[in-house]
Amino acid sequence: MDIHLDVNLMKARHRELATYLEWTPVCPWGGRQLDALMPDGATVIAKLEQFQKTGTFKARGALSNVLALDDAQRRSGVTGASAGNHAIAIAFAAKAASSHAKVVMQASANPARIRAAEAFGAELVMAVDGRAAFAKVDEIATNEGRAVIHPFDGEHTVLGTAGVGLELFEDCPNLDAVLVAVGGGGLAAGVSAAIKSLNPNCEVYGVEPEGAAAMSRSFKTGKVVTLDRIETIADSLAPPMTMPYSLSVCRHYIDEIVVVSDAAICRAMALMFEDRGLAVEPAAAATTAALIGPLREKLAGKRVAIIVCGSNIDFESYEALVRQGLGR
Repeated sequence: MDIHLDVNLMKARHRELATYLEWTPVCPWGGRQLDALMPDGATVIAKLEQFQKTGTFKARGALSNVLALDDAQRRSGVTGASAGNHAIAIAFAAKAASSHAKVVMQASANPARIRAAEAFGAELVMAVDGRAAFAKVDEIATNEGRAVIHPFDGEHTVLGTAGVGLELFEDCPNLDAVLVAVGGGGLAAGVSAAIKSLNPNCEVYGVEPEGAAAMSRSFKTGKVVTLDRIETIADSLAPPMTMPYSLSVCRHYIDEIVVVSDAAICRAMALMFEDRGLAVEPAAAATTAALIGPLREKLAGKRVAIIVCGSNIDFESYEALVRQGLGR
């Protein structure tokens, strides 16, 4: 399956969602320590999706899906599985559309994300792991007639996340490369589709944690894969599988996927706090880790944008990870 998305559909969906969402800012990227580590001669900017409603880009895809439902479906409510950020986004989207969310969260979900989902009015069900969460969602959908909002797959999700790329191009049209984090591929699919449609010469690099490299494996095999084991601190980049739609879009538009270690992510988190004053979750530091790591030489002298995808993490967890990044 090879999927080509119409940029006019992306723009139309972005306009539809604009009433509810923020146009997130971009800023120059660097600092006392980062400048010494970044690609030689590169000009780097960051798109700060942690300032989006709900604290991550996830609000875009969830709202895109919920607004696409008819009135009867909205009255029946929505459901979905999540490590945390998608649950918050579903709750936000349901509230915005006068619906009701019943979401299944993994027991390992960050406490800050659980609190945020509850604050937006979601009814929470806990599951032991990702596979159990998806199974419970199927049960809820069957028994209660709720619409399932997938965390990363499907056309409506990608049309929603394409807004990140559309805004980035509007603010910075002459980029040579964009770096975007990859979990299930919902964000990466939307960003890459928008950027490549508007600027075909711009390279798009996906960044994946090495302990949850499902998309990398899928790129190599050309097929969806399910991981036997997941081991990464970047829990919002760690779904147990890839899915057909997002995989197809990513394969069509993304030039290359690189992987980064948890240690590199922790170091990037520490640098982002010390140099830019930004406290972000691990997933949001992946692109910085790639920028100063595996992509450093390749991006020398180029105009580069990184997507900083979210900030939903509790203080205690954040402090522990940054201390690891600082070697303390």
